[in-house]
Amino acid sequence: MKILQKCWMMLCVLLLAVSPARAQEAPDALVKRVSGEVLEVVKNNKDIQAGNQKALMDLIESKILPHVDFQRMTSMAAGRFWRDASPEQQKKLTQEFRTLLIHTYSGALSQVKNQKIEFKPMRADPADTEVEVRSQVTQARGEPAQLNYRLEKTPSGWKIYDINVLGAWLVETYKGNFASEITKNGMDGLIKTLTERNQKLAAAKGAK
Repeated sequence: MKILQKCWMMLCVLLLAVSPARAQEAPDALVKRVSGEVLEVVKNNKDIQAGNQKALMDLIESKILPHVDFQRMTSMAAGRFWRDASPEQQKKLTQEFRTLLIHTYSGALSQVKNQKIEFKPMRADPADTEVEVRSQVTQARGEPAQLNYRLEKTPSGWKIYDINVLGAWLVETYKGNFASEITKNGMDGLIKTLTERNQKLAAAKGAK
């Protein structure tokens, strides 16, 4: 999980927003448009820049969470263990993984400063129901950072289910961690580990 934080924490949320009214936009057009909207809010909201947790959470709740497929993301990260989990375990795991990503998103949002995003042509057929949107993030210093998204077309519009930063896919990064914990302590052990991690993250933010 430390690798994930180092690789994509500051980048992953820049494009994870979409207005429900425009949910049927082409995925690349959607991502390109909303990235500017999110950057504009973050850069100009004094409360977010000051680290106000409520302002961060409000932005995440309204702009990001409705448009990410957390259940698919969680099931992919759990891999073969997902099928063996009970419905209650699946529900709890999805909730805790969602909460963990929310903490990551809020940390990333608070670090956005002067990044710019450049998009690459999308290679996809109009009939495709799963696509990858590719981009790179540039900063004043350092090399451009790869930032790609996998999206699935659903009845309610395109939803993100995986993110790639610097060549590492989010789901694959967590898949190894999940498998290791489940092998050692079972599905309940993984849920407990994520719950404790989320509690520590919440406490740390509450202390600021």
